[in-house]
Amino acid sequence: MASHCGHVKLGPQLVQVACRHVPSAALIKHRQSTLCDRFRLPQRQQSWSAGGCMHQSSLSNKRRKLTVHAEGSQEHASSREAEVLQALSQIIDPDFGMDIVQCGFVKDLSINNQSGHVKFRLELTTPACPIKDEFERKAHSVVAALEWVEGVEVTMDAVPPRPIRSEQDRPQGLRSVAHVIAVSSCKGGVGKSTTAVNLAYTLAQMGAKVGILDADIYGPSLPTMVKPDPPVLQMDPETRAIRPPEFEGVKVVSFGFAGQGSAIMRGPMVSGVVTQLLTTTDWGELDYLVVDFPPGTGDIQLTLCQSVAFSAAVIVTTPQKLAFIDVAKGIRMFARLAVPCVAVVENMSYFEVDGVRHLPFGAGSGDRIVRDFGLPNLVRFPIIADLSAAGDGGRPLVVSDPLGAVAQQFMVLGAAVVQEVAKLKLKPRNSVRYDAGRQALVVDLEGHNFLLHPALVRRNDTSAASIDEWTGEKLSKSDNVPDDIQPDTVAPLGNYAVQILWQDGFNQVAPFDLLNSLERMHEDSWQQPMLQAQPEIASTTAAQQILSMAGRQ
Repeated sequence: MASHCGHVKLGPQLVQVACRHVPSAALIKHRQSTLCDRFRLPQRQQSWSAGGCMHQSSLSNKRRKLTVHAEGSQEHASSREAEVLQALSQIIDPDFGMDIVQCGFVKDLSINNQSGHVKFRLELTTPACPIKDEFERKAHSVVAALEWVEGVEVTMDAVPPRPIRSEQDRPQGLRSVAHVIAVSSCKGGVGKSTTAVNLAYTLAQMGAKVGILDADIYGPSLPTMVKPDPPVLQMDPETRAIRPPEFEGVKVVSFGFAGQGSAIMRGPMVSGVVTQLLTTTDWGELDYLVVDFPPGTGDIQLTLCQSVAFSAAVIVTTPQKLAFIDVAKGIRMFARLAVPCVAVVENMSYFEVDGVRHLPFGAGSGDRIVRDFGLPNLVRFPIIADLSAAGDGGRPLVVSDPLGAVAQQFMVLGAAVVQEVAKLKLKPRNSVRYDAGRQALVVDLEGHNFLLHPALVRRNDTSAASIDEWTGEKLSKSDNVPDDIQPDTVAPLGNYAVQILWQDGFNQVAPFDLLNSLERMHEDSWQQPMLQAQPEIASTTAAQQILSMAGRQ
């Protein structure tokens, strides 16, 4: 079956490789293997010389033979190039449903027809691809299987980090930073800083250029967990930019490295200090900048999200009910600020004694967050002494024991972050919009369109205002939601949920799985447009929405 780029897929022979990358805009097209009409030889004409020899005719024939030979070589080379590309097109990216040729990963393909040696480069969009070795192995294998191939040379590469914003809109220090990742818990004591530091070093071990910012001014943790030399922030006398120290290849910045310990200052001053550390540091070229958020949902968190375009957030919690309540508030804060949450870390989830798993803090918090907010990845970490000891000793556990069980779990978390951030760079597969004429929410899930009644979506809200945070019992009555309720704004929240701000000020995060489970409107049930003009969906900023919500409360 031919794909839209012109090459042939091999049906049941497709090789499934679970890599997550953003395809390039241009697709590589296979060359045509037919000869042009101008290559066809005219009928032989004889031209005799005075000596009776066919010098002119012989010379002409020789030239034609050379031309045919050259054209045949070109045809042969083009055919072999098509064979290589067809072989590589067996390697499929399951997330995007395209092969690595369509994705534009194959670069600098060269073939030596005499020796049968094939050489090419696979240019991935991030050096932290969790299965780049698998990509290399599969690419080498499928090309080497061709009959005429005697040798294969595959070079793995990655494109340089792409800026997160246009140059004029980004602070100077962040102009070469591709992605900024928030690690937040909104609850102290759940292991957020431990998660942030080990995640940063895991991404570095995966091949990415990484930096980490400790945004907790009142109680910075980074100076305890890493020991750069020298452990101080320095300023460039000419540019006035902060030079970040490095530890084990990761750039680290914290107020604790300013030589003033923890801060004693008011909120506005703290927000200014955090902003200065983030935006005036010369981070250089980074693939990922991990920001360790302080607990809470106050001025510092809002200032950070409004100052920088965060690519994604990782939420850290523990199994207790109390932690879940605070984390749910944090997720809603990120939703209002249009920062998609891509993973949940459940810390101190369990410990094992003689092969028996114990749950000292209960269970269910992480699962509830994943279910209610449509988050795709849940990673659980056990209670082990080595993890906290490594943090206290100034050397993260993934650095001191990179082959241990905990390091492997952090590798799972790192792969999830890389995967989801890459997917977010594509146009969202799923979308929801409000059609005022039909008075319905138009949902597009994986190419399937259907309509939902706005009141039905609102009545099936799973937030704390509608459902008990722990028991799951319904609190609000459906009668309290009017049938003619309409949304003010509808915006995607990552790949797995949509954020709806209703006319009465209620903010709802609706997972696509929830929308897919609701009863759908039929064509004959579409309401005709009302005579009076329908209110247009407002184009408000996240900050305006928050202030509006605060005023209504």
